[in-house]
Amino acid sequence: MSMNRRQVLTAAGAAILGAGTFQRLASGSINRATKKILFFTKSSGFQHSVITRKGDKPAHAERILAEIGAKHGFEVVASKDGSLFEPGKIEQWDAFAFQTTGDLTKAGTDKTTPMSPDGKQAFLNAIKAGKGFVGMHCATDTFNTVKDTIDPYIKMIGGQFAGHNAQQVAELEVADQHFPGVKDFGSSFELMDEWYSQKYLADDLHVIIAHHTKNMKGPDYQRPDYPETWARMHGKGRVFYTSMGHREDVWENPKYQSLLIGALSWATGQVEADVTPDVSKITPHYKELPKGR
Repeated sequence: MSMNRRQVLTAAGAAILGAGTFQRLASGSINRATKKILFFTKSSGFQHSVITRKGDKPAHAERILAEIGAKHGFEVVASKDGSLFEPGKIEQWDAFAFQTTGDLTKAGTDKTTPMSPDGKQAFLNAIKAGKGFVGMHCATDTFNTVKDTIDPYIKMIGGQFAGHNAQQVAELEVADQHFPGVKDFGSSFELMDEWYSQKYLADDLHVIIAHHTKNMKGPDYQRPDYPETWARMHGKGRVFYTSMGHREDVWENPKYQSLLIGALSWATGQVEADVTPDVSKITPHYKELPKGR
């Protein structure tokens, strides 16, 4: 169930990014050695359309990340095979990108090979020891906490899905315009997507993009502003997450693609960024949830 870069590119053809995308990261400070990324797209819970394959063709998000990754020195291997996290296999990856749902130690919805408990622990150990992690959209709807005992995966990624309402245009503020790949969004922007409300947010988050809730429709957004995109350190590992990425057109957006390449570059240590915790300053009421959540 794995697709390497060559297979993805052959199936999908060459991608053409917007002019200027990610040019600001092409500096002498970048370590240009190729980094190998496991893009894990297993769905033990709900399977999103952007990572649903049709036959042996790569899913929409798999194709795009492989294409843009290849342009910036990343070998992206898209897979739904949980055995790739086993000790003896996991060591080959420099970083992990997740668009996943549910308890990945169970075959679940897509019936593909789950992680073993040892594989899950090897994965968490690898992040703490210095491997990078980039989570998109439903990555926080993965290994959900049961009875308020926060799952170690949730502690690693920095938050958990608390709910969402209808897709709508959201107002977002770029809190850190210096984080790699975010500059194209400007100081604020609006975007149509499916927006996650988050809980169990870590106190050490560095907020990259904040979610303005004032004009949002639906009970899940009846809360103060909260982080939408963030970074944090987990031991020696660099962790990035963005709620964006439900919709196909978001994945096709050059600004979103630039953000993902920036995140991969930072997570793999190719570029540096100040990720000093600032969640209590940028979104001071981030722990306040809607009633019933």
